[in-house]
Amino acid sequence: MSAESVDPAWAGEIPDDSLFYQCGQEVLAGLHESLINEPLSLMLTDADGLVLNRFSGDPSLLRALDRVYLAPGFAFSERQAGTNGLGLALADKVPTLVRAEEHYSASLRTYTCAAVPVVDPVTGSIEGSVNITTWSKTSPGLLLALAQSAATNTSTLMSSRSSRRVRPAKPQGGVFRVQRPRLEPAAGTMRAMSAPWTSALEEATDALARGDVVAAIGEPGSGRATLLGQAFRQAHPASRILCASVPAPDMVEEWLALWTPELCKPDTAIIIENADFLPAWAAQDFAGQVRNFLGATTLAPIGTSPAAPVLRWAFTAENLDNVPPELTRAVARVIPVPALRERPADVMPLARYAARQTRLRDLDFTPAAERALTSHDWPGNVDELVHAIHAAALITETIDTRHLPPGLIGPTARRLTRIETFERDEIARLLSRPGSSVAQAATDLGISRATIYRRLAKLGIDPRS
Repeated sequence: MSAESVDPAWAGEIPDDSLFYQCGQEVLAGLHESLINEPLSLMLTDADGLVLNRFSGDPSLLRALDRVYLAPGFAFSERQAGTNGLGLALADKVPTLVRAEEHYSASLRTYTCAAVPVVDPVTGSIEGSVNITTWSKTSPGLLLALAQSAATNTSTLMSSRSSRRVRPAKPQGGVFRVQRPRLEPAAGTMRAMSAPWTSALEEATDALARGDVVAAIGEPGSGRATLLGQAFRQAHPASRILCASVPAPDMVEEWLALWTPELCKPDTAIIIENADFLPAWAAQDFAGQVRNFLGATTLAPIGTSPAAPVLRWAFTAENLDNVPPELTRAVARVIPVPALRERPADVMPLARYAARQTRLRDLDFTPAAERALTSHDWPGNVDELVHAIHAAALITETIDTRHLPPGLIGPTARRLTRIETFERDEIARLLSRPGSSVAQAATDLGISRATIYRRLAKLGIDPRS
């Protein structure tokens, strides 16, 4: 997740047959008519932050919102877009006002957003939210009250029509993310990475610079798509990158329909994630679209003529043997991406980067935390590491073992009682003080040195920090 701009997820077809959508659409349409001359955008989202519709009479505001992809079909949950009004309202289940500078991503700081959750009057569950967005320079005034009124009216209308309820459609997962040209926030991090990673990155960059189709092969979560994204930005800095996840089986046709308009856009680079899960017929359709676009008779890298269309693509997979042959026959370079456990030197650079992305500044790690992080085998690879650090960085300025998931600090940590967890945290706090020692911590706790050493062993605390 970038602090400079949002990399949104496009979530496919918008479910529009639920009672919530129908009632919310009616309420916002009526409100829009009375506010048509105001610089406001009215939106309805589902419970996962997917924008379902949008109303505004301000063309300049609509164009600006399009540039940050705050539009129907894109998901803006807090997990996907950082701090934003609708994301916080859904996460905290309370009315929320997020002003310009309070947004996580700089690209959203042009706006002020008010969002209020909409509660299902029958089940009491959160169905979604009403979000009202305006320019940051505009006084928010009654923005939150207006959103609250629209949310209440939606819930009331749902209650009056509950006897004719239509079962809500299941939300769709993300299909593609857009990565626009920007300064690369991880440049310093990448320079500190291990030789296996930098070697793979250089190889991928060289291949993409020549126009080759590249396959990044490795375990899920190991950073395959990240490596390709970095390589594309180094080889072709002006490219607009689409990271396209293979969709659910019932979304494949919609997924394929995306490519007709997207392939025509200038300087497009495509990363197909998990291509080994793409059906063979869909791979054949995609290959045909690329051939038609390039005017070629076979699926191959772009030509060298200055007049040739500019289209670059690559894909990730766990095993190349499982990728449809319509894609593999175009591959000029296969780049193995090693799992994180095979490159432990990358753990701390990635952990520091993840912490910086969460808090927008550098955070400290205690020696004990560094030992716990570098000694873990990371079965979930980089994804698991980033998730753990993000959660820790939200609650502390100095990340210690007590802020990390229990499974990282010893085999007994998962079985600690609530009292033992409190005791572990208190001992770790005393040991982390400047000039602290085990003896001093024992004195402060009123126990003997022998007792505290037994507690350290039982609670999985390393006293060497």
